[in-house]
Amino acid sequence: MLEDISARTICAAIAILTILTSLSGSAFAYVNGSAISASEDVFGITKIYPTKEGGREWSINMDKPADGVFDPRTSIEKEPDSSWRVSGHDNGKYQVRMNVYTPKGEEEWKNVEITGYAKVVRTVGHEPHESDIDNVLQWYGRSGTEHSDSDPCEGTSIKGRIHLDGHVGWKKEIWHTGGYTSERGIEKATDPLVSNHTSEGRYYNGTWFGFKVIIYNIDRDSAVKMELYIDEHATNSWRKVSELVDDGGWYADAKKFGKADCGRSRDEILTEAAPVVAFRSDDIVWDFKDLSVREIEPPMQDSSLLQFTVFSQ
Repeated sequence: MLEDISARTICAAIAILTILTSLSGSAFAYVNGSAISASEDVFGITKIYPTKEGGREWSINMDKPADGVFDPRTSIEKEPDSSWRVSGHDNGKYQVRMNVYTPKGEEEWKNVEITGYAKVVRTVGHEPHESDIDNVLQWYGRSGTEHSDSDPCEGTSIKGRIHLDGHVGWKKEIWHTGGYTSERGIEKATDPLVSNHTSEGRYYNGTWFGFKVIIYNIDRDSAVKMELYIDEHATNSWRKVSELVDDGGWYADAKKFGKADCGRSRDEILTEAAPVVAFRSDDIVWDFKDLSVREIEPPMQDSSLLQFTVFSQ
């Protein structure tokens, strides 16, 4: 018993030392009761977790976004405030799937911190939701390359979701499109992201907010930990609003799952790295800026010995 405690204490001390030597900048992390300096990305946005040593970091080029790694897959328009507007109107469905790919020969995305700022301009419908206010923005990882009805098994993902009414949650996709789970980790995170609406139920004129989706493996790559953070007023003040562990038992819809044979269980835990991270919306016209994806160093998992949260200066 004493040997086990000593080993855990040493591991925690090493983890703390790693964080202390990895973090720099003007924001602060809170470790074992003490404030320490935490790093920022190229946009000055606080990193919740440090980048893995030698890990990939991608940040959008706000002047010329399509850089061969980032592909919006639909038209985008630069706004007077230097942000970019996207809707997906040119595909006729108002579907947005902006992908961040893995270049050939590089390691695929695995343990990631996905960050972006968004502002809802207007909604254009709500299928399959009951109201436009139920529409969703989603940042996701663990996604395969291009998938289709003829190649459904590439359609994996872990999706961090924020509904326009201020609720957040998670969905897992084991294959496209019949491998979706129900939403878990649902929390009321903030006030509605947009409140003005027309008599026809279309919402418009939202305000800027930040959203972080963090996905990393735990328990020797046997389970997945997920965390959502929000910067409600776009002031670089981040608050954790949802967390979830997938260690089994998170099942896809039984009625649909068997329609594709992808060699995966109905509660498959998506622990493998994958080539695509993406920013998604349906039936929303929105502005975006300061998007980034980083391969992170996952935190120490013994919460009794190490606590790590972030607050702004």
